[in-house]
Amino acid sequence: MVGEVFGACLFATNDFGRIKRSTQTKDTYMPGPLAGIRVLEVASIGPGPFCAMMLADMGAEVIRIDRRADVGRTPWVPPRADILSRGRRSLALDLKQPEGAQVLLDMAAQADLLVEGFRPGVMERLGVGPETCLARNPKLVYGRMTGWGQSGPLAQAAGHDINYIALSGALHGIGHPDTGPVPPLNLVGDFGGGGAMLAFGLACALIEARGSGRGQVVDAAMTEGSALLMSMFYSTHAAGRWHRLGENMLDGAAHFYGTYRCADGRWLALGSVEPQFYALLLDTLGIGNAAEWPQHERARWPELKRKLAERFATRTRDDWCALMEGTDICFAPVLDLDEAPRHPHAVARGSFVSVDGTVQPAPVPRFSRSQPATPHGAPVVGAHSEALLAAFGFDASRVEALRAAGVFAQAAS
Repeated sequence: MVGEVFGACLFATNDFGRIKRSTQTKDTYMPGPLAGIRVLEVASIGPGPFCAMMLADMGAEVIRIDRRADVGRTPWVPPRADILSRGRRSLALDLKQPEGAQVLLDMAAQADLLVEGFRPGVMERLGVGPETCLARNPKLVYGRMTGWGQSGPLAQAAGHDINYIALSGALHGIGHPDTGPVPPLNLVGDFGGGGAMLAFGLACALIEARGSGRGQVVDAAMTEGSALLMSMFYSTHAAGRWHRLGENMLDGAAHFYGTYRCADGRWLALGSVEPQFYALLLDTLGIGNAAEWPQHERARWPELKRKLAERFATRTRDDWCALMEGTDICFAPVLDLDEAPRHPHAVARGSFVSVDGTVQPAPVPRFSRSQPATPHGAPVVGAHSEALLAAFGFDASRVEALRAAGVFAQAAS
């Protein structure tokens, strides 16, 4: 019985016994496919940190260049809960001082990758733009993360995820005609179309640099990245098979692909797209056959959706789990952020780890030979300033002069 295999979606309240915990110290490096790669991350928000987290997860040595002014300040998210900042060490540096910019240039001469997320021109004005950095290190791959890209009429305009995915066409396909497009959190622009695309671009350029001996600039724009994520839908549109918002199979209009509220107020997700899976759904629910429930008769979708909603509202989510989870119906419970790590499938695969007491997604994807270790937690801003300067070959007299000039700061231990 499916419910016996998957525990009928019963989640023990505090059952984290099988969630792997980190045993790394904050000053050790992880193994992984990017072990030996040195990355400088100029601190930013959203997609930049996500990109750097992905690189750190894969074993790269990621050094975050934080603002000197932030040392000692209470962060919005404390380090133990700052998942996007895991796996780094922190140097608190004042890049507005020429000596601070020189420190970054000296470090860039010893790095493989540099990641920044300012508006176009900011790094150049600080004296650490790609032309200057590549002059110091011709093999450096210089990653730039923006919403609109480094060029174009909107390049200097402010924006957020919702604006970038609106321009790319992605936002138009998500929502309902009565309520309008719905922001899909900031998954599509910031993280999928932004940080993940930049990480992919950096990896590609790094491989190319190993052969050519030459670095380059990677210009990652969230607008273009989110457009790329829409490739299948642009294809469907080109074939004349994409309809208005709220009238398509994958946007929630179809009764066999969507979410339903259960008797206990929780939700389930249904994706019975293939005809054999749809037939199994109807048979399992005992509500009729395909002739009575025509799958692709678009005009009947609203009616059939109402009927399914009434049916699913008669039982709790866990009741439906016991009946359908693990079958070819293509069913899953809609889990919250407390439940997801405790699901038996996630526990069996080690999909979540606990770092500094914070449960968080484990590094992905999996590797057969160079699997990364569990990451260590986020650093306190400036926690490693002195150690990092020493590691990059700055002698004691220069470090002392930089400290006296207020170029960097060391966080109190």
